[in-house]
Amino acid sequence: MSFAYSEGNPVEDTSKLHKPPFDTGRLDRLMEEATLDALLVTSKHSIQYLLGGYRFFFYDYMDAHGLSRYLPFFIYVKGRPLDSGYVGAPMERYEKQLGKFWVSNLDLKNHFAKAYAKSAAELLKSLGGGRGRIGIEVGFMPIDAYRVLEEELPQAEIVDGTYTLEILRALKTPAELAIIREASEKVVDSMLAVISKHGPGVSKRALFEALRQEETARDLKFEYALTNIGTAFNRAPYDKIWEEGETLALDSGGNYKGYIGDLCRMAYTTEPDQELVDLLGQIELVQQAARRNLRPGTIGAGIFENANAALAQCPAKDQMFFMAHGMGIVSHEAPWLMNNAFPNYPAHHRNLPLEEGMVVSIETELHHTKRGFIKLEDTVAITKDGCEGFGDHGRGWNIAGR
Repeated sequence: MSFAYSEGNPVEDTSKLHKPPFDTGRLDRLMEEATLDALLVTSKHSIQYLLGGYRFFFYDYMDAHGLSRYLPFFIYVKGRPLDSGYVGAPMERYEKQLGKFWVSNLDLKNHFAKAYAKSAAELLKSLGGGRGRIGIEVGFMPIDAYRVLEEELPQAEIVDGTYTLEILRALKTPAELAIIREASEKVVDSMLAVISKHGPGVSKRALFEALRQEETARDLKFEYALTNIGTAFNRAPYDKIWEEGETLALDSGGNYKGYIGDLCRMAYTTEPDQELVDLLGQIELVQQAARRNLRPGTIGAGIFENANAALAQCPAKDQMFFMAHGMGIVSHEAPWLMNNAFPNYPAHHRNLPLEEGMVVSIETELHHTKRGFIKLEDTVAITKDGCEGFGDHGRGWNIAGR
């Protein structure tokens, strides 16, 4: 694959070189706690974080290529952030020319998984990091690449370093929070636009596509939409028609600059009756109770104590469910607050104090056999003095066609 340099190409941008975009001291401390000497990072989301938002455009949608796959590596040796390296594909030289990398140790000549792994091992050894405990992301390491690492790093103990990398991202910077705020606002604005332009007679499939278009128009990457009409609790897009007198729930995730906005808002075909007002009011009661005393130092379990106390007051409590989970680059990232969430993971932060910069999704849903699926999902950031809801508008009954 050729890469021709010419006067028509941009002058290489070196302004980011040797300027790590994350807290290297925090990563070193977390590695010390986990007794890790180095990290070989392969998940797209972790590499995005460690490279300050970078994702190679060519493989943004799919990793498969020929008979193998794209498998970039970010290499980090504890206490030596400026020696960090990156192993990628040949066409990533285009990105290098545009100044996308802060690391100077680059190997951009690889085409298949085993070659990426061999290059990563060689780069790590060249930095003197080929022994000791080396952390990988087990869930993001193909078996053929893992076997190469075992062969090339015989003096190393290869262990799972996923937890360390996930905890690193738990505390968002002001710049990250600004992106998540904007992502949340854009998702809600997209939902409200869909509701204002549609009404009875439209199908779930059409609503799904309309939401995709609205989010794309707002510079979001549409990830998913879970839609409910009336008492049809199947949330996939299909040909179910929104009929007069039925509720509509739009629950969508849109990705903005690598961070997810994930919220749910409700609609009705006309002015809601008192029963619907009361049902959504019960959900709002729980949602607001969950935010009570939400600030740095609040124990994670406190979210559930307040929410459950509010749930106990709700006439429809037996049909309601509350959940809270972390949000950021990945849905359900740290803080981890429930051990019965979907997907399952240990509730590491449930009995720990929340910290400034954490972002929590709180959601309450009601499965009403006569009025349908009713839900609110909000994104809330822990701030210095309390908390802030992102994309907090459109929380009541939004009327179709308005």
